[in-house]
Amino acid sequence: MTLPVRVMAHDANSPELKAHTRDVSYRGLYFLAEASFDSGSEIDFVLTLPKQVISVGDVHIRCHGKVVRVEATDNGKTGIAARIDRYEFVPVRASAA
Repeated sequence: MTLPVRVMAHDANSPELKAHTRDVSYRGLYFLAEASFDSGSEIDFVLTLPKQVISVGDVHIRCHGKVVRVEATDNGKTGIAARIDRYEFVPVRASAA
């Protein structure tokens, strides 16, 4: 499932990164990005489930996890696999504040 995801590294100098998932499960995700992460680094990310998936409207899922694999792809982006350690559902209106 391809979903928009915003990724934030735990490095204070790293900007928020916008990416798209290639695979998602309740235990982890794989996304493609134009930035690299170190395997083992902690990340925070927000997945957006669109109203086409959840009939009540867009839902954000705020997650904390750890990068478990980093690989180069054919299209010049970096593939990142991350484990989800914890998550919470956030209403769209609350996460925009």
